[in-house]
Amino acid sequence: MVKHVSSPMASRESTSATPHHACERPHVDRPEQTRPLRIAWEHLIAIVLVHLLALLALVPWFFSWTGVVLVIVGLFTYNLLGINIGYHRLLTHQGFTCPKWLEHFFALLGVCCLQDSPARWVAVHRLHHKHSDERPDPHTPLVSFYWAHVGWLFVKHGEHSRLIFYEQYARDILRDRFYVRFEQKALWLWAYIMHAALYFVVGLIVGWALTASYLGGVQFGLSLLVWGVFVRTVVVWHNTWWVNSVTHIWGYRNYETSDGSRNQWLVALIAHGEGWHNNHHADQRSAKHGHKWWEYDLGYLVICLLELVGLAKNVVRPRIKELRGSQSAR
Repeated sequence: MVKHVSSPMASRESTSATPHHACERPHVDRPEQTRPLRIAWEHLIAIVLVHLLALLALVPWFFSWTGVVLVIVGLFTYNLLGINIGYHRLLTHQGFTCPKWLEHFFALLGVCCLQDSPARWVAVHRLHHKHSDERPDPHTPLVSFYWAHVGWLFVKHGEHSRLIFYEQYARDILRDRFYVRFEQKALWLWAYIMHAALYFVVGLIVGWALTASYLGGVQFGLSLLVWGVFVRTVVVWHNTWWVNSVTHIWGYRNYETSDGSRNQWLVALIAHGEGWHNNHHADQRSAKHGHKWWEYDLGYLVICLLELVGLAKNVVRPRIKELRGSQSAR
């Protein structure tokens, strides 16, 4: 059941007595399936390694303005189209439909963010919504902020690799052989590695042509790899992780949901509308996360543009009247 709150000020007043108030947040234990604690070494090594490689951006030899531009462009392609629109609003919540070739393109961009395979990402996120801010929630900040932001990725979850988990939460995704292939032999990981190699090879060729020097080609290729892949990957990771952590702790609430989800303008700005998280939890299928006029949602604007040119259909809009009706019925 969702209760509509008329304003941010009213939301703070209405949620002050709830167990998810920012000053009175209860503590919950890690999900039972993470006990006994076992380190997910593959995730730990990959996340630490990419962060270290991204730090090479501080070395002047790896700098190029083209690389910086690729970070900015990458946030609007891989992050916005791949994760926010592709993995989240399209595959997980089915907020709209589009041609299969476009759906697969969005998913491939998501794979290039190194956030696991499409089916697993969808399954984990649907589990989060089913048990939001309860113990089975894979990344609630009621365990700790660190746990919600990144710690949960470093711990093996006994349920997330089982066939029954995929059957329960991502059966619709795995009806498509395109997504099944990413589950086989860690193809999603190899896709990330190959796209990173492509950045270097293109940079090597262009740099060699521009400088007539092999060393110049290597320098330019590495600058594109460090900035266009590693720095961009780290920024996209944290954009996603802020939604898991920050938007369940700080912000205002338009709707009195049963979890601690909140709207956070800064996260919404850097994560292309994903920070309007309380709105999203109140109406999960809606492709539009910004419900108030000031709640800027670039992801939804892109979906509207796709709808305008005929590439998006069945776009799900917020059920504001229905949500208000549920409040008045009380």
